[in-house]
Amino acid sequence: MTQAKPPGRADVRALIDRLAAQGIDTVRVSFPDLRSTDRGRDILVGHLEAACARGLTFSRAIYRATSEGAVADVPGDSLAGWPDMHVHPDLDTLVPLPWEPGVAWCLGDPREPVEGGAALPESPREVLRRVIAPDAGARVRTVVGPELEYFLLDPAPEAPGGWRRYGGTRGNVYSSGRRGDPDCHLLTTMRHLHHLGIGVTAGNQEAGEGQFEINLQHDEALRAADHAYLFKVAVRELARKEGRLATFMAKPFNDGGTSGFHLHVSCTDAAGRNLFDDPRGPYGLSARARYAMAGLLRHAPALTALLNPTVNSYRRLGQDPTAPRAGDWGLDRRDAMIRIPTSRGDATRLELRLGDASANPYLAVAGLVAALRLGIEAEEEPPPPGRASDTDANTFLPLPGNLAAALDALEADSELTDRLGKKFTGIYIAGKRHEYRKFQEHVTDWEFAEYSERA
Repeated sequence: MTQAKPPGRADVRALIDRLAAQGIDTVRVSFPDLRSTDRGRDILVGHLEAACARGLTFSRAIYRATSEGAVADVPGDSLAGWPDMHVHPDLDTLVPLPWEPGVAWCLGDPREPVEGGAALPESPREVLRRVIAPDAGARVRTVVGPELEYFLLDPAPEAPGGWRRYGGTRGNVYSSGRRGDPDCHLLTTMRHLHHLGIGVTAGNQEAGEGQFEINLQHDEALRAADHAYLFKVAVRELARKEGRLATFMAKPFNDGGTSGFHLHVSCTDAAGRNLFDDPRGPYGLSARARYAMAGLLRHAPALTALLNPTVNSYRRLGQDPTAPRAGDWGLDRRDAMIRIPTSRGDATRLELRLGDASANPYLAVAGLVAALRLGIEAEEEPPPPGRASDTDANTFLPLPGNLAAALDALEADSELTDRLGKKFTGIYIAGKRHEYRKFQEHVTDWEFAEYSERA
């Protein structure tokens, strides 16, 4: 697809002068791997022009990296010698870091290591760009509003794993202030995120002890994913500054709650009119909205692999009462995979509640948009609203019970993988299957059987 034109030398030199005037001497270039871990490099401002012209060199094997630091084997994809890729700073995303004086931050786009090299198909940001490309030609925008939850932990050498939940009290859902947040972590974090310019709107304490939710402003799909990625990186970094740990793990404690990644989605036309709203349509939804929902329901098993990407993810699905048990939908139901909020008019939207907070925002949004577009193109109506447990078992597709089953569903869904890109999909599935095998190897047979039953 068409890539943004790189900045000219004069533009970069003018930017360097402006940064120097602001007291900024370092630019942090950041990009996500497939596991949503941030990768990057700090460069001194004097070297920014060269970095923009030639890119920053990294090993392409980073997209095959596993959680334990190995490199997963990808069938038919040889990277002998771990060759280079060049990461080019996206200066349109450059912003001073509010909590790190003298440092500005921007996203980076990985490309082939040649002049004018193409974007890498396995780059999560590029996967999303490829999926939303038809929106530009159709003059339709897919608008996404991310909601993310996380747990904040205090160091505790005596505790299993060395961490305990921050705050010390439970039952603080939908609350604010010092009751469950004695050090005002939420306020401090929200202020920093506001100055970072990623569209933070509100935040509150959640159901779990030491758990928080912060909402981001709805925006065009790529920008929304950028903001969600930067949000996760920033929250972790701010927690480190406090001497704490922020985790986006789906279910980090056996006796605690889970962290979701809910995505509100709608479509607008060139004039900004909400294309999901139709007061005369069933449930106040337009045909486009109903078709989009049908697409999400039809591709739900495959989407699970992207939105619930870890072994731990399947301790949330079907166990948390606010997490889905099947690919179903309902009107203002928080136990459904797709919830239709009560708002209509410009606020008409679908809420996909499938994902957990460990998901890579770019891949989660890419899967959402790809399935939505497939549904709109197929023009199929969804089944009537209802819970999977209350209806014929054939009405709604069951969700995979573990990561291996989810990966099988993704691999089998050729419509979805065609949209995401076969190259990316092959690398992603191989890496996640490696993680699942390692999980099987490192637990006892009894533990694995118990986990599989719970999942």
